[in-house]
Amino acid sequence: MKRVVITGYGIISALGNNVDIFWKNIAEGKSGIKLIEDPEFSDIPTRIAAYIESFDAEKYMNKKDINKTDLFTQYAYAAAAQALESGGVSDNTFDKNRVGIYIGSGVGGLDTILKNHRIFLEKGSRRVSPFMVPMMITNMAAGFISINTGFKGPSFSPVSACATSNHAIGEAFLSIKHGYTDAVLAGGAEAPINPLTFAGFSNMKAMSRNNDHPLESSRPFDKDRDGFVIAEGAGILLLEEYEHAVKRGAEILGEVVGYGATSDAFHMTTPDFHGAERAMSLALSMAEIQPSRVNYINAHATSTKEGDISETNAIKSVFGENAKNIKISATKSITGHLFGAAGGAEAVITLKAIENGLVPPTINLKNPDEKCDLDYTPNTAVKHDIEYAVSNGFGFGGHNASLLFKRFDK
Repeated sequence: MKRVVITGYGIISALGNNVDIFWKNIAEGKSGIKLIEDPEFSDIPTRIAAYIESFDAEKYMNKKDINKTDLFTQYAYAAAAQALESGGVSDNTFDKNRVGIYIGSGVGGLDTILKNHRIFLEKGSRRVSPFMVPMMITNMAAGFISINTGFKGPSFSPVSACATSNHAIGEAFLSIKHGYTDAVLAGGAEAPINPLTFAGFSNMKAMSRNNDHPLESSRPFDKDRDGFVIAEGAGILLLEEYEHAVKRGAEILGEVVGYGATSDAFHMTTPDFHGAERAMSLALSMAEIQPSRVNYINAHATSTKEGDISETNAIKSVFGENAKNIKISATKSITGHLFGAAGGAEAVITLKAIENGLVPPTINLKNPDEKCDLDYTPNTAVKHDIEYAVSNGFGFGGHNASLLFKRFDK
């Protein structure tokens, strides 16, 4: 079996459009959540989000391509371009037949669908864009990146709600580990901030309604939490076979050593902690390490009542008495919830935490829930030596995917 390392990463987010700025804000616990001023959201109970204010697509793409792609594809391409640049990739770095692209999205080009549906109703079928279908389909982020990089290995778009990026990275890891590819761009992208999405989630009572205090609205593990906060952006890693990376002199940012994927087979939206428990256990088993070796967990923790308790119970079940000694953080308290891109962004966070020996904080944790009684690194980052770290992603439908990262040692 091959070793799999990370040699590049990229991020587009409300907290910054490059990894350095993004990590600085994460480490300092600076929330990216703001009030939405758009009047189309005015009658929706939730009017807060971690939306991006300063994304310049022309930095990465020409105007013609911008006009033919949905925003989620633009985010994906920008993050992928960053990953390739940070990885020192040139046109002849790889055998392009052996480079894959596994980039997913939870809702894909929903904004494109909504805009064209409005045109259809107001102006008729002939005014619907001929680019609507290629713009809206979820696999177009991967397809567009393949077209523009020339990478001809396996390319597809996993869709598993909020577990999407973890599945993408995990399957990329397996592809390289088993020798099918030399490198894979993997992660997710999301542009879900529109009134319809907000109306649906808000009517489910899944989203926070703390509109008066946006910076305090996402509060995982806090007794007063009242739901997640939507975010947008992309997080993408460049995974590479270890010997290939060494041969070309690449800087190695970390290593993927385990991956576990399971299903709850329980309920469409309510989690069963046994599924998350098995996903983490499978990741540890694949790496052949004892649970006591794990120093840090980047929790899925979305700030929902049932989800945070379920993940706490899963962690206790896997790690036993040692669960209380593991540093945990819920960085969605800072970033908001990027849905299908969450795992990509959190993989970047986890790698930077390992690199810097710094556990990011769970902000807004002021009134702990007695049912959530582990060390969630409340409000302030903590210096901590991290060798092994788990990053969790769980999605509606009962999808679970856990990644195990390791500090790189030759």
